[in-house]
Amino acid sequence: MFELSVTSRFSAAHHLQEYPGSCATLHGHNWDVEVFVRGEDLSEIGILVDFRELKQSVKAALDELDHADLNALDAFRNRNPTSENIARFLFRRLSAAVNTDRYRVHKVSVNETPEARATYWDPA
Repeated sequence: MFELSVTSRFSAAHHLQEYPGSCATLHGHNWDVEVFVRGEDLSEIGILVDFRELKQSVKAALDELDHADLNALDAFRNRNPTSENIARFLFRRLSAAVNTDRYRVHKVSVNETPEARATYWDPA
């Protein structure tokens, strides 16, 4: 089994509804995102997935979030845009865009600060 990852980042604002603290007010983060892809079979040239293509897919997904008020986006209209929910959103979006018969998105990690990370994966 091979696993590779790419990292990227985006900046956005959000607030957490019903949160008992300062995160209930509008504020922003510079989120770091790491996307992990797994597969067993390499291509005929010895790669699992072209890093360039994976980075383009990640950029496209993050462009939806970058410099946005996350609470105003359809994806978070009925749920708080927490790091956990952002990781799940990105996992699902990237799985739909990236997965093939040879490789799949394994997990997505989202750091809202260098000390705080949320990771989502589908156990199926």
